[in-house]
Amino acid sequence: MPRLLLLVGVLALVAAPPAAAAEPQSFVFFNVDRERIREKSFLDSPALVGAQLKYRWSELEPERDRYRVDLILDDLRFLQEHGKKLFIQLQEVSFDEKIVNVPDYLRQDPAFGGGAHLAYDVDQDGNVSVEGWVPRRWDPDVQARFRKLLRVLADVLDGKIEGLNLPETSIGFGAPRFYPDDFTNDGYVEAVRTIMSDARESFRESCVIQYANFMPGEWLPWEDGGYLKQVYAHANEIGVGVGGPDLLPYRKGQQNHSHPLIRARDSKTVAGVAVQWGNFDDISPRTGKRTTVEELYAFAGDDLRLDYVFWGTQEPYYSKEVLPYLNRRAGLGDATAPLSVPSAIVP
Repeated sequence: MPRLLLLVGVLALVAAPPAAAAEPQSFVFFNVDRERIREKSFLDSPALVGAQLKYRWSELEPERDRYRVDLILDDLRFLQEHGKKLFIQLQEVSFDEKIVNVPDYLRQDPAFGGGAHLAYDVDQDGNVSVEGWVPRRWDPDVQARFRKLLRVLADVLDGKIEGLNLPETSIGFGAPRFYPDDFTNDGYVEAVRTIMSDARESFRESCVIQYANFMPGEWLPWEDGGYLKQVYAHANEIGVGVGGPDLLPYRKGQQNHSHPLIRARDSKTVAGVAVQWGNFDDISPRTGKRTTVEELYAFAGDDLRLDYVFWGTQEPYYSKEVLPYLNRRAGLGDATAPLSVPSAIVP
């Protein structure tokens, strides 16, 4: 190749503009407040593609082999009638001592080892507090029941819902002394991988996302067991999306764990992150002020290249900042006026 042409080619490569920033789809994370999909402010906003709703394993299978898929179908029909999509979060872990999200039969039948274990937190002073309930994800018998639930749901919902996300990989036993007798860190990462594979095999058309934020037995970069990295590598391999429950641009925990892995994901691997309770209160070290919705959106699209953002409804931020900002991006005037709270309900 002539030297001049080679030089021109190199200059063109260097001067090439960066890839266009991602424009993630905005869903509203209504959590278990599923009746809120009837709010007029949600239905009337074209900037909001759909709703992310949480369904507990215990309510979808109230008795062994009796399933309540109709709970999801009712919400799906309503959303479709109003041109909105549905993303479901299938919840089996809880972060409240009073809430157990696995079915009662798992807890009552000795074959399932109690179905779930208490989760703990141990602070720097050694004080122990109960955080919630951890399902026995590593137990093959419990896995088999969860796999059946996935298949029952997929038979009815695959291709009709936008996607399904599995709850976060982070589980809190506080310290190894609180580990269940049959629990190991290696066994847990293998269990997460297995559940991801089960979900992908069941849902072949709808998107599947594994919330992967932290793993027991490691704290990056100081304690690196390779566990979280294995989860992301498996997601890339089998076509499962990745993400997490908190959009926190400035937190060291996320900076050292999920953020670099989300950025480095395969180009075909989708990603979604939820803006959950407390995320709007986070302080930016750059400004010393609360992180704005505009900053969160830019971080989601420009930095993490997310496909989905699931916006939480913490007030006053949801009505006064999230909806106006997203509507403004959608070209609906300046949309600066705060919306009324609560919004009108569409019957």
